[in-house]
Amino acid sequence: MRILGVGHFNDLASMYGGFVARGHEVRVFVEEPAYRDVYRGLLQTTADWRLELQWIRDAGDDGLIIFECADKGSEQDELRKSGFRVIGGSQWGDNLEANREFGQQALRGIGLPTAPSYSFSSYADAIDLLRQEHGRYVLKFNGANSLRTRNYIGQLDDSSDIVALLKKYKGTETEDEQPDFLLMKYLQGTEVGVGAYFNGREFLDGVCIDFEHKRFFPGDLGELTGEMGTIVSYRGARKLFNAALAPLASQLTHGGYCGYINVNLIVNDEGVWPLEFTSRFGYPGYAICEALHEEPWEVIFQRMLARHSLVMPTQTGFAAGVVLTVPPFPYTQGYEELSKGEPVFVLPGLTTEEKAAIRFAEVEMVDGSMITSGASGYIGVATGKGETVKEATDDAYRLAAHVVIPNMRYRLDIGERVRTRDWQVLKSLGWLDDDALPA
Repeated sequence: MRILGVGHFNDLASMYGGFVARGHEVRVFVEEPAYRDVYRGLLQTTADWRLELQWIRDAGDDGLIIFECADKGSEQDELRKSGFRVIGGSQWGDNLEANREFGQQALRGIGLPTAPSYSFSSYADAIDLLRQEHGRYVLKFNGANSLRTRNYIGQLDDSSDIVALLKKYKGTETEDEQPDFLLMKYLQGTEVGVGAYFNGREFLDGVCIDFEHKRFFPGDLGELTGEMGTIVSYRGARKLFNAALAPLASQLTHGGYCGYINVNLIVNDEGVWPLEFTSRFGYPGYAICEALHEEPWEVIFQRMLARHSLVMPTQTGFAAGVVLTVPPFPYTQGYEELSKGEPVFVLPGLTTEEKAAIRFAEVEMVDGSMITSGASGYIGVATGKGETVKEATDDAYRLAAHVVIPNMRYRLDIGERVRTRDWQVLKSLGWLDDDALPA
C-alpha cells in the first residue's frame, strides 16, 4: 500500500513505522517545524502533503491518507469528495472535539444527561458567574490543540480556586488573545472512556473501554498532562457503547465521519454522564489498543473503507500503556537545553515482538543510534497485555525497565485504581458486559 500521513506532530509515528516494517510505502507530513525531526532517519517525510496526492491516486485502492488531528476535517471532506480514501474524521467530527458545547448538544440529542456547563470568551464574565454560582467546576479550553496543562479541576466548593486561576489568566492575556473555554459542573463518579471505529456508515464490532491516568504524578497528583498511562480492554464495553456511541451513528454518517471516535464519561448511581469527545486517534491510546489487535492497522483500515465487513478480531484481557517522558514534559520550555538529543537505549534480552511493544514517539535515528527529538519530551509508551490488569501492567513495566534515557520518568501506579476500584464500581452498577474478565 501507499500511505500518506498528515498531522501536526507526527503523533502516529509508531503506526507509520509499523507500516514500513510490513513493506508498505509511507510518506508523512509534519506541520509543526519543531516536530519535523520526529522519526527522522526512520520515516520518509514530505514538505507538502498536497504534492503527494497524485502519488496516492496512482495507487488506486491501495492508496490511503491518514489524518491524525482533529482540525483538518474540511480537508478530509473535500478529499473524500474527490475520490480519495481517507481515515481520520470530518469537519463535523472536529466540531465535536474542539467545540465542547457542540459536543454536549450532540449527546443531549441522543437522550444523555449532561452536566450544566457554560461557554465563555471572557475571563471576566466567567469570574462574574462563579461569584454568583458557587460550586466545584471543571475548566476546559476549547480547541483540539489547546494546552491541556491549562485545564483545571476545581477543588473548593466556593469556586475561589478557579476564580483565582482565571484572574491569573486574565492578567497575562495578550491584546490579540481570544479566550475560548468552558466551565462544567464537577461530577462525582468513575471516569471511563468508550471508543470504536466508524466506517462512514456503521461501527466495527471492536469496541474498547479505557481508563486514562491524566495527571503527571502517582496518586493522581500534579498537572493534567493529557495521559500518563491507560488501561484498555475490548471486552465488557458494549453497554456503555450502546448508551453513548451507538446512537450517534446517523449523525456520524451525515457528518461524513470515518475513523476512530471516543467519548469520555462519568458513571455514577444516576447513570452515564458524557464529558467530551476524542474525534481522532487517541495518543497513546492507539498504540495501547494495538497490543490487543489480531490484525495490523492496514487490514482494519481497508475493511473500514471497503465496508464489506464489520468484523474486527481482538484478544481478550487487558492492555496497559505506560508513558515514558523526559524533562520538561508536560511543558516545552527548556527542552532544548534539558533533554533534546539525549541517547535512547533498549537493553538486550527482548524478542522482536517485545521490542515492537515499546512504541517510541519523539525520537530520531542519527548514525545508527536513537536519540530524543521533537519538542516536548514525550518519548513513547511501553505497552503490555495480560488476562488481568495486573498482568498487563506488569508486562508494560517490565518493558519500560529495558528503556534507558537520562532522567526518564514515568508513573508507577498505572492500573491500580482500575483493578482495586473502578472495574468493580462499573460492574456493581451494571455497566460491564458478561464477557468482561475480572480485573
